[in-house]
Amino acid sequence: MVFCSIGAHTNFNIKIVILPTIWSLFFFSELKKFYKNATVVSADGWFEINLDRKKLRTPHGNIFKVPSEPLALAIATEWNSQEKLVNRHTMHLTVLSNTALENPTHKTREQLTSNIIHFLETDTVCYRLNEPPELEKLQKTKWDPIIEWAVNRHGLEITPTYSMAPPIVSPESKEIVRRHLLSYSDWALFGYHYAVDCIKSLLIIMALVDKQIDVDTAVELARLEQEFQTKKWGSVEWYHDIELYELRCRLSAAMLFVHWCCESTTIKQKATLPSF
Repeated sequence: MVFCSIGAHTNFNIKIVILPTIWSLFFFSELKKFYKNATVVSADGWFEINLDRKKLRTPHGNIFKVPSEPLALAIATEWNSQEKLVNRHTMHLTVLSNTALENPTHKTREQLTSNIIHFLETDTVCYRLNEPPELEKLQKTKWDPIIEWAVNRHGLEITPTYSMAPPIVSPESKEIVRRHLLSYSDWALFGYHYAVDCIKSLLIIMALVDKQIDVDTAVELARLEQEFQTKKWGSVEWYHDIELYELRCRLSAAMLFVHWCCESTTIKQKATLPSF
């Protein structure tokens, strides 16, 4: 197979290369690392990633670019953190940015918002169990404050369910959430959707984005029933730990993505990571 790459200092300087190209690596889970250093370059109000002298490209071959300098620096760190192999499954910010850039499912802004709102009807914290009593009490203790916060902060009307019927969410509440979500940029909405999909709870993510809880707490709340059953019946230790670590990584990446896509695009002073 023949791949083409664009020369760094000339216009459309086509070269035949044998090594994997920068965009072909996205079709493989792992490839041998073929670059030494990832750097950030500003271009027309966007921020691109250079792998040595070659521009990083998306899976469809477009130039990879992001609207935020802190995000670009974090993505460069993802690439610089790769060792002998490039493992794209560990590069959550890169994957999220590719999704926002290429929009593979062709979702409009309204469609993306509607997809997020749909999670209200299946929200983890709204589905309760009567048995065993210990779990019912735990759900009430841990989940009720999230619903109460949503009621007080956003004026939502939500009633949890103890059956197979969906929770009661008023049309007015859905409209409030819709307007709230539409206040975010398109890029931030992709991060928001990714976060909600990770833990299947819009209410928890709203509290997390608002910095009412941190990532560890959000994961704990989302996995409340699973952790309860694990403590009671045990688990496959290594699998449980890896699954928990991976969920925290994905959710942390999503929160950073949302945060950086909502703020100033450039760094004006020494950057510090937000505490999620």
